[in-house]
Amino acid sequence: MTKSLIVRNVEDELVRRLKMRAARHNRSAEAEHREILRQALSGEPSEVFTEVAARMRALTRGRKHTPAEQLQRASRDER
Repeated sequence: MTKSLIVRNVEDELVRRLKMRAARHNRSAEAEHREILRQALSGEPSEVFTEVAARMRALTRGRKHTPAEQLQRASRDER
């Protein structure tokens, strides 16, 4: 399934450069945008939440942690 992606607040100069790059590759600006995203993300590892969580646990192993309810209570008491 394909999805649409809207990118707002793009600088005029970036749009101009995208259109010029697209023209050099004989593509529309939209097709060029897709290709740039594809290339930029192709080398990115696709991490699963459990892998990220395990890595975070390993990074913080042995550190003192404050339970969330204590942090929330302290925040409420400051008001």
